Amino acid sequence: MFVLGAHGPAGRITYFAGAFPSACGKTSTSMLSGQTIIGDDIAYLRKKNNQVRCVNVEKGVFGIIRDVNTKDDPIIYEALTNPREVIFSNVLIDDNKKPHWLGMGSELPSKGTNHSGDWHNGKTDSKGNEITASHKNARYCLSIYDLSNRDRLIDDPEGVPVGGVIYGGRDSDTWVPIEQAFSWTEGIIIKAASLESETTAATLGKEGVRTFNLMSNLDFLSIPLGRYIRNNLDFVADIDNPPLIFSVNYFLRGEDGKYLNGIADKKVWILWAELRVNGDVDAVETPTGLIPKYEDLAKLFKDHLETSYTQADYVRQFTTRIPENLAKLDRVENIYREKVSDTPAIVFDSFAEVRSRLRAAGDKHGDYISPFDLTAR
Repeated sequence: MFVLGAHGPAGRITYFAGAFPSACGKTSTSMLSGQTIIGDDIAYLRKKNNQVRCVNVEKGVFGIIRDVNTKDDPIIYEALTNPREVIFSNVLIDDNKKPHWLGMGSELPSKGTNHSGDWHNGKTDSKGNEITASHKNARYCLSIYDLSNRDRLIDDPEGVPVGGVIYGGRDSDTWVPIEQAFSWTEGIIIKAASLESETTAATLGKEGVRTFNLMSNLDFLSIPLGRYIRNNLDFVADIDNPPLIFSVNYFLRGEDGKYLNGIADKKVWILWAELRVNGDVDAVETPTGLIPKYEDLAKLFKDHLETSYTQADYVRQFTTRIPENLAKLDRVENIYREKVSDTPAIVFDSFAEVRSRLRAAGDKHGDYISPFDLTAR
C-alpha cells in the first residue's frame, strides 16, 4: 500500500493508504502534485488509541519508469535525472552511460544498449516484433528522502492516522472513477476482496486479460484467503470510527475505446475522498456505494486542475453499469465458491445484498443509470 498525505482545506492533511496491482497508478497516486508522500509500496497498519495508524517501513521508492516525464511526474523525473543513487532496470543506455526510457518526453537515441544487448532503431526479435528502446516494464528505484514532496511525518514512530483506504485496478467497463463503500464490511468484501484488474506489460502472459487479485495482494498471501478476509473484517471491530474504504478506477473506457479519465484527474478523485473523510461534502447513493455530486467535482476540477468539468463528462464517468456490475459479482463469487473453501458466509451474503440492489435499480432506471437519476445524501 502507498501512504499519501492528501492536503485539504485550511492546511488540513488526511492520510490514505492504497493498494493497486502493478502498473495501475499506485506510485503516481502517492506522488500527486501538491500532496505529500509517506511511502509508495508498504503500509504497516496497527491499532493505537482507538485509531488505525500506519508507517512505511521501507526507505526506497520503486516503480515503472515508462511515461515518467516532466509533465506527468515532475518530482520523480527530477530525482531520476539529477546526480544521486538510483537503480535502473531494462532502460536504454547511450554511449555516455546515460539512461533513457519510453515516454520520458525527449528524443531517444537511435542506438545504445538495452535488455536485448546492442540496440538500434528498427531492431526486431526472432519473431519479427520491434524491440523498443527500453522495455515496457523498465523500472527505477531511489531513496524516498530524495523526493521533495516527502511528508513531514515520514519518520514519526507513532505513524500517521489513516482516514481512508483505497483499492484500485485496471477496469475498462465496470467501476466508476471513485466510489465510497457503504461500510467497512462492504468495503473489504465488495471493493477489496472483489478486486479484478486487466493485465499489462508488468505481468506475465497476455495483456488485457481480466484477473482476480484479492486486495492487490494475492501473490503475497501465506494464509488461506478466507482467513485473510476474516482478519481484515475483524481488524476494526474495536475501532469506533474506522477508515472509510474507497474504490478507484483510472482506466474506464468509452464506447470508442478511449479512456474517460485524464491522467491528472486522479488528483480530483483523491481530494474528493479527503473531503468525504472529513464530512465536508454529501454524496450520491448508488447500488454499490457513494459517488461524488457533480457540483463538488466541478469545483475541484476548477480549483485544482484549472479545467472545466462538464455534466456530460460526469455522466460518462459515473453512470452505474448494471450488467457489468452483475457480471463482475458472478465472476468473483464463482471464484470463492469453487476455489476458496473457507470463504466466510458474510462474503456470499454481501454479494447477494449488492446483487439485489443492482437488480432493483435496474428494474427502476434501466441497465445504465445516470448519476443525476440517483439520490444525494
